[in-house]
Amino acid sequence: MKKILVLALSLVLAMLALAGCGGGGGSADGDVIKIGVFEPASGDNGAGGKQETLGIQYANEMQPTVTIGDKEYTVKLEIVDNESDNAKAVTAAQNLVSQNVSIVLGSYGSGVSIAAADVFADAGVPAIGVTCTNPQVTADCEQYFRICFLDPFQGTVLANYAWESGCKKAYCLSKLGDDYSVGLVNYFVEAFKGLGGEVVEEQFPDKNSDFTSYVANAKKAGCDVFFAPVSTEAAALIIDQAEAQSLGMPILAGDTWDSNVITEAAKGKNVDITVTTFYQEGGNPEFDEGIKAWMEENAEAKTNNGGNTDLAAVTAMGYDAYFVALEAMKAAGSTAPADILAALPSLEVSGLVCGDVSFNEVGDANKTEAFVKKCNTETGSWEFLKTQSAD
Repeated sequence: MKKILVLALSLVLAMLALAGCGGGGGSADGDVIKIGVFEPASGDNGAGGKQETLGIQYANEMQPTVTIGDKEYTVKLEIVDNESDNAKAVTAAQNLVSQNVSIVLGSYGSGVSIAAADVFADAGVPAIGVTCTNPQVTADCEQYFRICFLDPFQGTVLANYAWESGCKKAYCLSKLGDDYSVGLVNYFVEAFKGLGGEVVEEQFPDKNSDFTSYVANAKKAGCDVFFAPVSTEAAALIIDQAEAQSLGMPILAGDTWDSNVITEAAKGKNVDITVTTFYQEGGNPEFDEGIKAWMEENAEAKTNNGGNTDLAAVTAMGYDAYFVALEAMKAAGSTAPADILAALPSLEVSGLVCGDVSFNEVGDANKTEAFVKKCNTETGSWEFLKTQSAD
């Protein structure tokens, strides 16, 4: 259905562009074509947004041009900070549209992606979500596609993993009003209860910095696992409290915890942390070595990666998203957003770091497996455990 609607909308937009004076939005400026980077560089998800952006920037360094038709264009990244804030995300998205980008990448954080969707839809600008996993991102917007797995899948994978590890009672913590954590907890709870598990749920308010009571409540309830798919900022505080109160149960989280912010916070502490994510360092040695060397030579990039060269999966996903965008432009044979949008539904891209990308009828990537990895608190690094499907 989405493919049909996208094609119909693209024809309308193309006709409107032809009817106007000059080209439509997103047309290349001479020999330059613009890709919008819609990511948080500040706020709760700033650390993850910076790491996702690093992958896009590195990809642009590796391939700064694209040939569309018979013409070669220089690709310019237009980067905005959506500040991890749903209201400010709208302004950031409008900023990108005003800069005549041909396509948008992002965002880290489902809430800001959902908030900005209407802006991209009204402008007819296609967007490719990198790691925004809430189903609403694509379900409510014909312009949004994405290359990551979704939370119904991830929540089921995490629930299966917890159950198979012997956990019968789960404590689930999310942030009030946060689309990502609330959504992922809901899918986990549904799957875990379906397996026969028992659940204790709580939510914390925005700007909360004290997780003492939440950790205490999980212990008091006699839970077997602590599930908290929250931001890295909140995660670091939870880890501190887990250590201080001797939590005594494993901690599970989704892709947001796959960061060196987490490994640094957990290093030397008596905590047990396992996450699901999109990529494990070592999966593509050429990419790993290349981007690590780039960060070593680029002080700003290394700083934005948390001060070291440990790879987050979102960085690898950002890298892939850039090349998916280039392939969409080449398939469209055009720099016009309407043409690129029309090319996306049937696009198939292979040879990517995190696996091949194609889209289903909703615009979601056809992904069936997640990486499961565990934090080594002695070395402060992630160790691969397994790949796991929802089955």
